[in-house]
This record gives sequence, structure tokens and C-alpha cells, in this order.
Amino acid sequence: MAPPSEFFLLIGAILLSSLALDYFGRRTRLPRVTVLLLFGVLIGPSGLDFFSDYYKAWFPLVTDIALLMVGFLLGSQLSNRNLQKYGRHVLSISLVAALMTGLVVFSGLLLFGVGLEIALLLAGIATSTAPAATTDVVHEMRVRGPFSKTLLGVVALDDAWGLIIFSLMLAAASIYAGDGTTNSQLLVGAWDIAGAVLVGVGLGIPAAFLTGRIHSGEPTLVEALGVIFLCGGISLAVGVSLLLAVMVMGATIANLAKHHRRPFHEIEHVEWPFMILFFVLAGASLHVDALYEMGLVGVAYVLFRSLGKLSGAWFGAVISHAPASLRNLTGIALMPQAGIALGMALIANYRFPDSGSIILNVVVGAVVVFELIGPILTRFALLRSGDETELK
Repeated sequence: MAPPSEFFLLIGAILLSSLALDYFGRRTRLPRVTVLLLFGVLIGPSGLDFFSDYYKAWFPLVTDIALLMVGFLLGSQLSNRNLQKYGRHVLSISLVAALMTGLVVFSGLLLFGVGLEIALLLAGIATSTAPAATTDVVHEMRVRGPFSKTLLGVVALDDAWGLIIFSLMLAAASIYAGDGTTNSQLLVGAWDIAGAVLVGVGLGIPAAFLTGRIHSGEPTLVEALGVIFLCGGISLAVGVSLLLAVMVMGATIANLAKHHRRPFHEIEHVEWPFMILFFVLAGASLHVDALYEMGLVGVAYVLFRSLGKLSGAWFGAVISHAPASLRNLTGIALMPQAGIALGMALIANYRFPDSGSIILNVVVGAVVVFELIGPILTRFALLRSGDETELK
């Protein structure tokens, strides 16, 4: 555990450095997500190593707090109003992109000569995206329009589909390995998803009617943080997906709280400091050496996942008769991949120790690529989408 003085000094230095990094990002047109991640790499173990090892104790907590806020704001995008306008596109693109990504990665790795067990697990992991990075690029550019609204809805649902597909792939790998734990694994996966929905709805319904009464139409910051942290604590206590639970809660409040002008708009005022710490610490946790260790299987994984997201988003948009911007650009905007994929890889490593190290090396190396390049591609897609953009 770091001394309190060292802890506070480093937190203060990171937050103040972010101001200069934000200026640098505006001058270079790099997304601030990429700039913060690169800064984290520079001061982390792969660079100057200012963190020692104690940043590992903060990262899980900071990650959970950041995902709670991002997940809630993403869930609030799934309002009846937005779903009536973009829901068909959101559902079709998110589902087809997730399924196509899993299929392309699985079949591609098999043709590449990868074993069935590893191909199944990497296919499940490939479906996940990085909601925090994608959302921040949208907010940084102040984009408003059908493409950005649809993209945020797709990202909100994408990881829900990813959790389901990964649970199924994990069960399929268990059957192939013959370890006799298939039923229990399916039950764990089902509870992770269904339990998260129950927690989100169970907290969202009373919060929708009770919040926003102190100041008419707008919940206070205390109310906002209170319900979000309560949701996070219950989710972790009962062992369900924290991100999915808070997204469901956000969607429930957005649809039921008729007296709110904009549910929990106040949370956006405190979100960014946690996001700064999240991205810098995420950068510090990226080991550039993993790029060398992931090997040809990792290169194939990166290529097949990219192909799956591009083709899946295109087919999903075609099926829902989406406009050209959604057909051609959504897949590019879905490239970021981060913490959720690493969490899946750790589960795979624990459950299948014989092949888990290969999977972990591949995913860690791929995350380095997708986290650094993905936000740049998301920014490119938003600029080309035709949505109104107010760059700072």
C-alpha cells in the first residue's frame, strides 16, 4: 500500500497533467482517450515506472467506478424516444455484429490451425468492446445526430450480447474439454446476465419515482451518486455483471421517470476525473512487451476480429435498412476493446490452465492494439458520419 502522501501526489499530478494532455490532443487531433492511454504507458511499468506496483490496488476500484458512470449514461440512451427512432438499427447492428465477430474469429482461427478450445474462447472474447473509450470520444467531440445516438445504443447492447456469447463459448469449451462443469458454467453465465437485469430493474423502478423530487425535474448529484454506487455494491455482492446492471437501471429510470428533464445529468460533472484516472491507469497496465508475446495467433485474432466487426455491423445495418453512414462506418467505430475482454481472458485462464496462458497473451496484446488505435478509428467514423460535430 502506498503512503498517503505518495498516493495524493500521484493523483494530483495525473489530474493536472490531463489538462496539458487535453491541449495536446486538440492540437494533434488525437482522441484524448489515446493520449491518456499513451501517457499511462509512458509513466507505467513499460516506461518510466512511476507507479511501482501499488497502482494495481487502485485500478479495479477506479475501473468499477468509471464503468458505473459510463454504464448508467449509456443505459439512459435506451429511452423510448431514442428506441422508437433508432431502436431497430441498434438491435440489428449490435446483435449481428456480435454474432458475426464470434463466427469470423472462430472459423478464421480454426482455418489458421488454432485448436478448437482456444478458438471457441477467443471467439467469445472478441465480441466485447470498450464502452468507456467509445463514449468518451463521442462526448469529447460533442457529436449530436443519428449516427452517434445509434453508436451509443449499439455499444450499450454490444457487451450484453458479448456476455451471453462468451458464456455459451465457455460452456462449449467445457464440453470439448470434458471437465464435467458445463451445467454449472451455464448457470453462472445465466445468473450473471439475468441477475444483473433483476438488480437494474429492482433499483431502477423505485429510483425513477423517488429521485428528482427535491429539485423539480433534475435529480441532485447526491441522488445520482447514491443510486449508482448502490447498484454497483449490490451487483458485486451478488456476483452479477456490474456494467449490465447499471445500464439496465439507467434505461429503467430514463423510461419511467416522466418528471425528470434528463435523468441524472449531474453525473456528467463528476464523471471525467474518474475517467482520467481510469484511462491513465489502463495505459499503465498495458505491457508493450505483450505485442511481441502474442505471436501469429494474436495477429490473426486482431485481423479476424476487425473483419467480424466490420462485416457484422454492415450486415446488421443492411438488415435494418439503415442509412449509408451506419452501414459503412459503425464497424469502424466499434474497434476499441479493453477491460471486459481482459476480464473474460482471466476467466478463461482460470478455467482452462493448459490453454489459458496463450489466450491471455493474445488478448493482452490485442487490447494494446485496439485501445490505442480504436479511439482514433472511432473519431474518424464520427467525423465522416455527417452528424453535427463541435470539436473543442
